[in-house]
Amino acid sequence: MTRGRPYSDPYLAGVGLGLVLLASFVITGRGLGASGAFASSVASVVDAPYFDRYTADGPWWRDWLVFEIAGVAIGGFTSAWLAGRLRAEIERGPRIARHTRLAIAFAGGAVMGVGATLARGCTSGLALTGGALFSVGAWLFIITAFAGAYLAAPALRRVWR
Repeated sequence: MTRGRPYSDPYLAGVGLGLVLLASFVITGRGLGASGAFASSVASVVDAPYFDRYTADGPWWRDWLVFEIAGVAIGGFTSAWLAGRLRAEIERGPRIARHTRLAIAFAGGAVMGVGATLARGCTSGLALTGGALFSVGAWLFIITAFAGAYLAAPALRRVWR
């Protein structure tokens, strides 16, 4: 059952994302990314030599990635509101409990966070920015991520239904 307006066309959204990435390069001289915002925020609280590189440009709140993440949150909220999809609910399959769904989501986010730390970049920074710059590591990541998603999809589809 579809509630609210239908989702955007993925091809049109992809072109829009590409234009945002291009604008980011032109205006700021940098690509897109997200995990650096969390690293700079943690670096401002934790006193450890490892985090010194994240605070070299000043306080965490002056980091451009923090503003980018704030824009993503505001844009996502606004988009959901305008499309009539803004609800306080937990989307899940009929055979999965709420607390299980939340635990799986939390675990998935934690794994992604650890992966972003090990890879020294998140999906948006590595795939979008690195892919646009023709980085070999970025393209290997993209191929591996898509392959992993295609392999995991059948198992997750069974749990979701």
